[in-house]
Amino acid sequence: CVLKELESLGKELYGAKLIAQRFQVRSCAHSKSPVDGSACLLSMIGDNNPHHYFVATQDHSLGNKVRNKAGVPLMFIIQNTIVLDKPSPKSVAHIKALQASELVPDHQKQNLEHLKDEQGMVLDTGRRGKKRKRVGGPNPLSCLKKKKTPAQPISVAPDQKKKKRRKRKRGIGLGKDTTGTA
Repeated sequence: CVLKELESLGKELYGAKLIAQRFQVRSCAHSKSPVDGSACLLSMIGDNNPHHYFVATQDHSLGNKVRNKAGVPLMFIIQNTIVLDKPSPKSVAHIKALQASELVPDHQKQNLEHLKDEQGMVLDTGRRGKKRKRVGGPNPLSCLKKKKTPAQPISVAPDQKKKKRRKRKRGIGLGKDTTGTA
């Protein structure tokens, strides 16, 4: 219905028609006899917006009608940016009512505790909170390792003893004068 209305309005709204054609087209109940675009959008939203539609419009009267329905996000364009309008007071009130209905009233909580007492299903009502940090030992990375006690040496036959290896000492400038003075 919106596309048909934009076509009928002529060349002045050709840009808006191109933008609307880029989005996914949803079929409505008015396909044979198209109605006004705003009336079609309101009929698709219905009372509780079952398909979770967003409405994007520049029409103030349509925007006011959409704000009066709970749970319908409203978008509009300012220059080249798409802006999502803040939730309407009706939507906020609807959400608060849903949250309040989900909570269990106090008298029902007391009733549940009483029934649990009778059945013996009472859980520990002890203190629950953060676990206290206990004093730990020293940092194991900063401590020296314990020395292992040497095992008793195995006696080796005298002819199988290992020979001492001599290491050659390498020093800088031990034999020659490198300064160049005589």
